Amino acid sequence: MQAAWLLGALVVPQLLGFSHGARGADREWEGVWGGAQEEEREREALMLKHLQEALGLPAGRGDENPEGTPEDKETWGIEEDGQGEEEEETTPTPSSSPSPSPTPEDTVTYILGRLAGLDAGLHQLHVRLHALDTRVVELTRGLRQLREAASDTRDAVEALQETQRRAEREHGRLEGCLKGLRLGHKCFLLSRDFEAQAAAQARCLARGGSLAQPADRQQMEALTRYLRGALAPYNWPVWLGVHDRRSEGLYLFENGQRVSFFAWHRAPRPEPGAGPSPAPHPLSPNQPNGGTLENCVAQASDDGSWWDHDCERRLYYVCEYPF
Repeated sequence: MQAAWLLGALVVPQLLGFSHGARGADREWEGVWGGAQEEEREREALMLKHLQEALGLPAGRGDENPEGTPEDKETWGIEEDGQGEEEEETTPTPSSSPSPSPTPEDTVTYILGRLAGLDAGLHQLHVRLHALDTRVVELTRGLRQLREAASDTRDAVEALQETQRRAEREHGRLEGCLKGLRLGHKCFLLSRDFEAQAAAQARCLARGGSLAQPADRQQMEALTRYLRGALAPYNWPVWLGVHDRRSEGLYLFENGQRVSFFAWHRAPRPEPGAGPSPAPHPLSPNQPNGGTLENCVAQASDDGSWWDHDCERRLYYVCEYPF
């Protein structure tokens, strides 16, 4: 019996102490958990405050936790009251004392700072202007080089064109003497292109010659035979290098020399014993008969007679080339 009492005296206090310790540990755990929740709420409240200040929103909780428990709402209210008191405590009260007036040293320092800023700005402008000036010099040099290259190219093109013109003149001269009629120191070549008198002269010059300028009766007769053989059996008027554009009735060759002989067409005379003709045939009048309206001379290919025509009329032409 005494042994049982002794066992109870030893075990019961141990059990009672263990139960009391467990309840104390529970209470301590609850206290630690509640403190952690309290710190978390304070951290969230502080973050919310900073966010409201950054966004410029009015301070206040609003309905951020509408579904919270009454204990949470009470805790939020307590935190808001605490934060309000802290804000009231930390809000500085405006000082009624006037700000001190700047001293002369402060004024001089401010002016020197502004001047230093202006000097730095002017330095940057000078640097940019120098860069622009360098760029302008480079562009000017490049433009000068391009102009020199363009001038050289222009000179080369002109030289090539002159070479081409000389080659064309030489080719025309050779062609005229090879394909046309060679007579003394001249060669005649018929062209079957229709041109006005001035355009025909330009084309003959480009080929190294000129419109035909028969200097005497012998050359005139040889040219007549050449044209008749080239255009027979038809009769085509062919431009010669003869005109009176400078003065009516004053006929000149294209080189400016006066014409020393003429081969104008004349209307056929009536046969002996026939009655006089009342008027010349309208298709075969005596030449020249155009006055100031017809100032250029063409040669008929059948009989070699000369006719005056309007200089803008488009006819065949015959060029002469030196041999």
